[in-house]
Amino acid sequence: MPMPPSDEGLLTVRDFLRFALSSFRAAKLVHGHGASNALDEAAFLILETLHLPVDDINPWLAARLTAEERGRVAEIIRLRIETRKPAAYLTGRTYIHGIPFHVDERVIVPRSFIGELMFSDTFPNLVSPDEVKSVLDLCTGSGCLAVLAALKFPQATIDAIDISADALDVARINLREHHLEDRVKLLQGDLFAPLGDVTYDLILCNPPYVAAAEIAAFPPEYAHEPVLAHAGGEDGLDLVRRILTDVLPHLNAGGGLLCEIGSGRELLEAEFPGLDFLWLDTEESEGEVFWLTRDALAA
Repeated sequence: MPMPPSDEGLLTVRDFLRFALSSFRAAKLVHGHGASNALDEAAFLILETLHLPVDDINPWLAARLTAEERGRVAEIIRLRIETRKPAAYLTGRTYIHGIPFHVDERVIVPRSFIGELMFSDTFPNLVSPDEVKSVLDLCTGSGCLAVLAALKFPQATIDAIDISADALDVARINLREHHLEDRVKLLQGDLFAPLGDVTYDLILCNPPYVAAAEIAAFPPEYAHEPVLAHAGGEDGLDLVRRILTDVLPHLNAGGGLLCEIGSGRELLEAEFPGLDFLWLDTEESEGEVFWLTRDALAA
């Protein structure tokens, strides 16, 4: 994608934001890896590339860029269009609740609704932060939920499991960047297999839950991510079923499971009619995350 020279008007942050938005829309890019629309993603790419705070582009709109900065911003816009890689892979960085995380193509770009819920007004109604002494992040991927749990529950021990050695390497980077190597223990294995009889007050899980047909129809942005991090079997719920079957022995009295499953609510409720799911909504989701107490599972 050729970039117009600076004398054609691309001088300020505002100029590049407008140009990126027009270019992204013309290229019919697909969004959803931290930003749900072209405008927010353009703002993120520009701010991250310029090493500016990513929460608000407005203070910087009138700022004129140096020639070197214009070159870097133009390049990141070009790469986003030509490679169709998610923005987070191009910057090596994404944010959850304002907290930065390293990300690369060894892991899915973290975007779990659980991160939002953990810092919402809803969460204290589920579990008292003061009473949580042990947390498991199941299917940890980049380790983002384990990091958030360590920040949310400063007195708790945190374990994090993933089947992918590559994903755990990325998680180690994030633990190191947040100085949490001594508080979060990483384990490799298939779901609960590495645990033995260890139990927890809280289990967080954002497992692979995409159905096979959806994966086959992925746009290029999603196809850049590891298939293992998406693949949930024919209907997307293979791992969720296993988790519900095996989780009870790993929960302490008073504990619970917070799990994201995508759009499989109706299927799950039909298959497990005896389970008292509490479905939780976020700003961008409805009925995609459930909470189950140990008592509900035991019953």
